[in-house]
Amino acid sequence: MSSTQVSSEQHSGAGVPVATAVDLKLEVVIIPVSDVDRAKRFYGSLGWRLDADFAFANGFRIVQFTPPGSGCSIQFGTKLTSALPGSAQDLYLVVSDIEAARKDLVAKGADVSEVFHPTAPGAQFKRAGTAGRVSGPAAEHDSYRSFATFSDPDENGWLLQEIKTRLPGRGLSFDVATMTELLRETEQHHGAYEPTAPKHHWSGWYAAYMVARERGRTPDEAATEAKRHIEGVLAAQL
Repeated sequence: MSSTQVSSEQHSGAGVPVATAVDLKLEVVIIPVSDVDRAKRFYGSLGWRLDADFAFANGFRIVQFTPPGSGCSIQFGTKLTSALPGSAQDLYLVVSDIEAARKDLVAKGADVSEVFHPTAPGAQFKRAGTAGRVSGPAAEHDSYRSFATFSDPDENGWLLQEIKTRLPGRGLSFDVATMTELLRETEQHHGAYEPTAPKHHWSGWYAAYMVARERGRTPDEAATEAKRHIEGVLAAQL
């Protein structure tokens, strides 16, 4: 379906919702491995959190790890997937400082490529060679344009991507620096709202604003949602 068709249906009242209030959060990605214990040692050595390792009498086994700060986990095991080991490629790991992230992974034993930025569309996805890539991060560490790669023992491929400032309407990654900036942003918008607002507790406005931003709303949209939340709470108290 083309974007024109989608736009046409949305505006023709064909029942296609423009947005949904139901959260659909990607929770787990399955990666195929040939040796479960070897994979477990590798991901454990990176400092990823081991969430589960369940083995059953019928030979089924499931292991789950979560990268630091990630809302999505990985699972691997036996009798878990029919995909070939090593066939999971270009799994994104988003970082705010790609050089620091690379240094940390190398110190933990991962064989990570040099940081690079592509000069040809899609060059970051090429497993072999460096065609279309330039060594070093993008100019001024421009978000979305700096990468590094590494693989697990089965050659499942990971792609580090540096994002310092997300595009409008995109979700947030809650590391300390991002949370600090978000709190400052929330404080600023609440300060603009408070002088003319009805009496309310700041925590309710902050919570509504920050949840909206995490769901991808722009600052202005988040401020509007927070205002509506406060109005709804106060109306319910009447």
